[in-house]
Amino acid sequence: MQDRISVIIPCRNGTNYLAEAVAGIRKQEMPLEIIVVDDASTDATAALAESLHCRVIRHEATQGFVAGKNTGLKAAQGEFILFHDHDDVMNSGVLSTMYQELISDKDMYLVMAKARDFISPELDEEAMRQVQIKQEPYYGLYSGAILMRRNLFDCIGYFDEQLRAGDMIVLMTKIHEKGVKYKKLDLVATNRRVHRTNYGRTHADVQYKDYAKNLRARLR
Repeated sequence: MQDRISVIIPCRNGTNYLAEAVAGIRKQEMPLEIIVVDDASTDATAALAESLHCRVIRHEATQGFVAGKNTGLKAAQGEFILFHDHDDVMNSGVLSTMYQELISDKDMYLVMAKARDFISPELDEEAMRQVQIKQEPYYGLYSGAILMRRNLFDCIGYFDEQLRAGDMIVLMTKIHEKGVKYKKLDLVATNRRVHRTNYGRTHADVQYKDYAKNLRARLR
């Protein structure tokens, strides 16, 4: 019997794209649990997630996406963890490939695949002209493209909830410091939606400060 993978989706006001994200995850031929951590949404995110047969955990007050990852981790029942953004779409069948690569080496704790940008189809022509996307698939510390063993976090600890961005840079810094083994795969795992309300667009000042802080710490 295959191990279960816990897919954790931290989400606030996600009724716009959550159903499409969950549909992509459901196409994976793996035993899954999907955990939606609803960060005190003011829309019907929790009800939608429940209707999609996800496990829903709700923050009564907004704590942020990094705290949402920790909430999901503490509740996860799977032996393997994948974080996923509510507005992205996973490619069919990729999770099985990532899983097989990861379990092929008992000393490996993480596999990293590629992401591909796409412009959300509801944008009008003017909005499309204002956004920039990468034309080729790329590696990066992105939700939906990294599969991890659950016990990795026993080794490196949970995420720093004071951060609002850059948490995956901290994770990789800890992985390098601990000498944790990982592998990059030549595989496009997830499609990253570019739209009007991407976190990086609406919280650019916070994201820049956290990224800069973490990069400085990594270079010391």
